[in-house]
Order: sequence, then C-alpha cells, then structure tokens
Amino acid sequence: MNRIKQFRLARGYSLDELAVAMGGIVTKQSLSKYERDLSVPSAPVLNQLAAALRVKAIQLRSEPSVRVRFLAYRKRSTLPRKAQALVQALVAERLEERVRLQDCCSTFVPVDLPIEQYEIRSEAEAENAAAKVRDRWKLGVGPIANLTAILEDHLVHVIEVEAPEKFDGISAVADDEKGRPKAAAVVSRVGCPGDRQRLNLAHELGHLFMKPKSGVDPEKAAFRFAGAFLAPRASLEREIGPHRTSICMQELLILKRRFGMSMQALARRMLDLEIISQATYKWACIHFSKLGFRKEEPEPVERETSEWLRQAALRCWAEGFVSKQEAERLIGEKLDDRESTTSLRRRAFLRLPMEERRRVLQEQSAQLQKHYETDESWRLIQDGDVIESR
Repeated sequence: MNRIKQFRLARGYSLDELAVAMGGIVTKQSLSKYERDLSVPSAPVLNQLAAALRVKAIQLRSEPSVRVRFLAYRKRSTLPRKAQALVQALVAERLEERVRLQDCCSTFVPVDLPIEQYEIRSEAEAENAAAKVRDRWKLGVGPIANLTAILEDHLVHVIEVEAPEKFDGISAVADDEKGRPKAAAVVSRVGCPGDRQRLNLAHELGHLFMKPKSGVDPEKAAFRFAGAFLAPRASLEREIGPHRTSICMQELLILKRRFGMSMQALARRMLDLEIISQATYKWACIHFSKLGFRKEEPEPVERETSEWLRQAALRCWAEGFVSKQEAERLIGEKLDDRESTTSLRRRAFLRLPMEERRRVLQEQSAQLQKHYETDESWRLIQDGDVIESR
C-alpha cells in the first residue's frame, strides 16, 4: 500500500478531508495521483502533507523496514470495508513502530514465531496446537494470570484500536526483506470486557500459529485453540473433574476468577472436552439467559494493559535511540528531562501488581540483610537485636 494512503487511512481521513487538513494547497485529485504513484508531490507539498498526517516527511518517501501482512479477519465479520481499511492501516503503522523499537533494543528476546506452523486437520487438533505453543513457551498447564505480558514477552504485540463493536479482532505479521517474521500482532477493540479481550487475543494467536487444512473451519478451530490455551484440559479437569453430570453457576463464577474466561466460554470449553453433556450445556445456556448473563456477567474480569511499548520507548529514549518528542508521541504522555532514574523506577514499581511488589521488596530485604551480615562496618548486637554502625 502506498505510504501516503496508509497514513491517510490510519488517520481516518477521506481525500477531501486530507485536502482540507492541508489548508487546501492541493486538490483531492492531486492527492489521489500521489497515492497511485502517478505524480510526485513537491518538497513544500510533501512537508505540508507530512504535517497533516502527523508523520515525518521522510516516512512518506521511504519504504518501511518490514512488510506487514494480515492473516485473518473473522469470516462472519460485518465490519464495513472502509472500517477494515482504517484498522489495517492503523495496525500496520503501530506494528512497524514496535519493530523499529525492537531493532533499537537489540537485547530483546530472539524472534521465535511459529507462524502458521501447526497444521490441523480437525477442530480437535487445535488442542494439540495450543499445548505445543504452551510447551514451546514453557508455560506449564496452569492458568495464565496476564496473557498480554506473556504474548509481548514473545514478540506477539498486543494492539488495541478504536473500532465498532462489530470488530472482534485481527492478526498480523511483520516480515523482513527476506520474508522472515520479525514480530506479530494480535489486535483487540478498546473497551471490550477483560474476559472477551483475553479470549479474542488467544483466538487471534490461534490464527497466527495454526494452518487449518481444507474442510476445517478456521474460526471454530481458533476458538478451540483459545479455550485450550487459556484453560488446558489437565488444569480444568484438576479443578472440576473429568466428568460432571451437573454444574452450578457459583462454581462457574469461581472458575471465571481462576482462568480469566467468561462463564459462558468456560461452559463451552467443558462441552468441547466432554466434561459435561450437551443437555447440561443447554441447561447452562438457558440459565445464562434467565439471569441476564448473556449481556453482563457478574464480577467482570479486569482488562489487561500493555507495558511493552512504554518500557521500550523509555529505554530507547534513555539510550538516545529516539528523541524525547518521538518517545512522547509513542507513549502519549509528556516526559520530564529532569525526572530522575529513581523516580522512574518508583513509578515502574508502583505499576506492578501487589504480589509482584511484595516479592521485589522481600528480595531487596534479603539482599540488605545479607549485606549487613557480611559487611564488617556493621555489627549485630545479639542480646538486644539492634543493628548499629561502627
């Protein structure tokens, strides 16, 4: 896609709107020619165009370092073509930015993305694909507390976009000049509930890594992959047993807290694993409707947020790879040049979950105690349990 068109679509501009944003110095017909490579803008026009699109002029003239390709839109998605084009352009731009930060921070984890490597001949084989990815990433079989962090640890970037409710998700891959994957992205809609967010991300992960053979419904296979990735058979059976004749709503609510999945998705997962019968599943669905759970379940799952982009942008700014202005644009906030390393650490520490903060404090306390015990400048008065300096 022409870079001018990509950035225009990412900003949600029509040709008319872009011409207005540029102050009317060119017509929409001229812009159309630029996008189709039938004409080349002059230097002043290029600068004005870049300003209107909020990019650097060089970005409009140079080829991207990666080629972004999209693997899956939900087949039954009713998202209009114009909205799809906007989402794709926006995701391509954001994924390119993340790859650029990856390249700056060369010490990040090696790229290990099994894009479309797991061939499946039935929906049930999606179970094996999910288990292989968990094993590859050394996740064990327990619940995943923070799916977003796990994905981004493995260069599967989590991107959120403003989109209509009809948008469920999309997956993309950034390939280098030799066609090798450098990064991937799973995309979700801003504002969807936490359980829906996690299921969507796992669903798109399935689209990234699986290659369904002819006759396999990709959507059903991806849904099966998502359920298996978030709630593996071994873990779920350990919680509720391998076979149940009935299950109560309160139990499903406990499982929701544990696995970060909706009660409805968990019931479907139990049906897929034949833990419950079709009759029991139908009973559960009837009760979901009677209780109003199809629209809103009790105890919403907290939404996950991405920390990768902010951390990488700050790191690249600190190392001098990007300017302060560029870092501010990437993370969407102002940075203080006078902000000390200590205050940055404190802010990062306060963003950690409570359990992680406690663990860090315990480790620091243990290190401090070890220092006191080995440093000759300190002595411990045993009888009074008082530490004093010489």
